[in-house]
Amino acid sequence: MTGSMTGRVFNNRYQITERIGIGGMAEVYRAQDNVLGRLVAVKVMLPQYAADPNFTQRFRQEAAAAANLQSPYIVNVYDWGQDDGTYYIVMEFVRGSDLKTAIVQRGAINQRKVAEIGSQVCQALSVAHNQDIIHRDIKPQNIMVQPDGNVKVMDFGIARAKNSVMTQTSSVLGTAHYISPEQAQGKDLTAASDIYSLGIVLYEATTGQLPFDGPDAVSVALKQVNDLPVPPREINPDIDPGLEAIIMKAMAKNPAERFATANDMRLVLNDYLAGRPVALGNGFTSAETVVMGGIAGAGMGAALADGTQVMPGGAVKPVTTNPTSYRTGGSGFNDDKKRNTKRTALIVAAVVVALAVVGVVVFSLLNASQSGSPVPSVVGKTQDEATQILQDAGFEVGTISSAYDENVATGLVISQDPPADSKRPEGTKVNLVFSQGTKMVSVPDLTNMTSDQAREELQKYGLIPSAGTAEYSDTVEKDHVARQSPAVGESVAEGTTVEYYLSLGPEGTEVPYVVGQSEGDATATLENKGFHVSVEQRTSDEPAGTVISQTPSSGLLKEGDTVNIVVSTGPEKKTMYSVGVNYSSGGTVSATASSVEEGGSFQVTITPNSGYEVRSVSGLDQQVPLSGGTFTVSNVRSNVSIYVEFVAVAPTPSGGDDPSQE
Repeated sequence: MTGSMTGRVFNNRYQITERIGIGGMAEVYRAQDNVLGRLVAVKVMLPQYAADPNFTQRFRQEAAAAANLQSPYIVNVYDWGQDDGTYYIVMEFVRGSDLKTAIVQRGAINQRKVAEIGSQVCQALSVAHNQDIIHRDIKPQNIMVQPDGNVKVMDFGIARAKNSVMTQTSSVLGTAHYISPEQAQGKDLTAASDIYSLGIVLYEATTGQLPFDGPDAVSVALKQVNDLPVPPREINPDIDPGLEAIIMKAMAKNPAERFATANDMRLVLNDYLAGRPVALGNGFTSAETVVMGGIAGAGMGAALADGTQVMPGGAVKPVTTNPTSYRTGGSGFNDDKKRNTKRTALIVAAVVVALAVVGVVVFSLLNASQSGSPVPSVVGKTQDEATQILQDAGFEVGTISSAYDENVATGLVISQDPPADSKRPEGTKVNLVFSQGTKMVSVPDLTNMTSDQAREELQKYGLIPSAGTAEYSDTVEKDHVARQSPAVGESVAEGTTVEYYLSLGPEGTEVPYVVGQSEGDATATLENKGFHVSVEQRTSDEPAGTVISQTPSSGLLKEGDTVNIVVSTGPEKKTMYSVGVNYSSGGTVSATASSVEEGGSFQVTITPNSGYEVRSVSGLDQQVPLSGGTFTVSNVRSNVSIYVEFVAVAPTPSGGDDPSQE
């Protein structure tokens, strides 16, 4: 079916653009959801299985079970259906690469990152196990690592509910390098089987190599049952003993000696990540899913060792070992291995014979398809060019469709079906998919979204989310998007990375209001908030020692910033001046005050007695009539001393009296 789906539209909605993965049961395609305008992944069941009721049921069950699994670490299932006899499932399109690719490229991965991946996978498994769903095929090929470093577990395609009738089948589903001992023996499975498989994944990620390997899947499965793994630290001495202990507990041969639940394993991994003591107590991939012993391609041997396989139930029998320990040296086998060698050899021989028979059949089928003329390549050609090339070779142009492709110029052929160089009878129609160029999208507004909401929103538009360094914001709530780049509404190519920056909340501490407090209380309040205090004193009508103002009076300041406070010294004290009044006989002089503050005023009243008048006045800078009066003294700037001298008035001569004649 390779390439045959390109350009096809399922249910008048999902337009297939390119194949991105293949397994033993299905192919996975990148597609465009023409209703919601988003990228999706479409898993299409291979035709040889669509006619098998058991596999069809399993395929349907995948969609129903996976659709109910809600976790940030599980690939979302959107839709499923049947179109013209083809079964398909529509899933979330996850950008990034699978963990297996990372291990192959880098070898051993940073152990802290391994623990983070393990914790996230445990969370995904907890969600599934709580719904009685066992994944059954946990392997690095089914763990997608996204650009932001978080993972998503995919391909619950062989997962089955524990209560399903399908648990009674005699086949063993799983990938030999990662299946549990009980899975290899065709026993009923529990969540502990997924925990074992995850233990092997973490083992491989920390060491860069598998714990068990062999020339074929059967030999590997036998080792899963009978052999004890080399401790990870013997391979990579840098591995932390705590992390090694977690991995080895997960890989215990006896399911009862593993972690009781995936959540228990997650909590222990989180303890390790947080630096706490570890208390253990008493992506789409090219890795192919194949069927051992009965499905075409199973005779490929070691080349298919990483694929999901179906082995005859109960074909692998255990060799008795100590299941509670792992070996620290030597072969790890006891004398029981010798007694079981003959039985194991018989099992392997039987499987090899079955595979050989299937291989002959496959070879015959493949040769039967190699008839007709080779289809010319028209990829990269215009429609006119492609039409002419095909017609000249004796072929016809079939269905024409289009798709976005950033790597192919607009109007040129992206892909063709049948593919180039495949042999087809003359007159065969060749379906063509033409490029619409790079798909441009408008950057959505992420402001005030959480990180999960922002990632989900960007993925809807086919954009890659990337979390930048969190920053302070006075307007956006903590842990919500405060800023993004590119900006809102900017037109960018699909697949562009959009960086968003979460808010740390306001920068600094709110300044407390201390006006009205005593100087001591105010200083203590501010210093307890981490501020430096500067004190200024000023006279006021407020009691001495009271804070009468502060700068700033509110707002946010960083630790160590200065708050200025003004403390009252009490009312202003002015200089007092004395007022002294003296006078001779013959009258009176009075003042309204005996003292007056600087700049003040008072009044002086001068009153001569009858028959007297004012003769002279000193200390009063005013003209005083002989009859006296009341006078105001203003703006006093010194002591005041007033002296008034009165004098008798001489009698006025009367009649003709002449005193000189007496």
